[in-house]
Amino acid sequence: QVQLVESGGGLVQPGGSLRLSCAASGRGFSGYGIGWFRQAPGRVRESVAAINWNGGSTMYSDSVRGRFIISRDNGKKTVYLQMNSLKPEDTAVYYCAAGARVTMAEYDYNYWGQGTQVTVSS
Repeated sequence: QVQLVESGGGLVQPGGSLRLSCAASGRGFSGYGIGWFRQAPGRVRESVAAINWNGGSTMYSDSVRGRFIISRDNGKKTVYLQMNSLKPEDTAVYYCAAGARVTMAEYDYNYWGQGTQVTVSS
């Protein structure tokens, strides 16, 4: 079982950047696919990005492709989401999740963090 804690959220102006971290504890982290999801007020949770166990395969939603970069450091048991050119519509609570497969589907992820708030506003 793995436990996940997100950090790095905050308030940023449009066009700015943030880097989110997803730190894991417990066993087996390096074998899990990791996904980032987000949920804005009044909206359903949506997928953002995903990365496989060794970082060799990544996926992005159309809304963030070219602006966000997902990466991982298995030695540090941490996955990162570098968010650039942020827009007000990126405002949401961001969650990381771990699962046996790397997909963009919530139901493929078994372990979830508590989330970190990202607010993009001038």
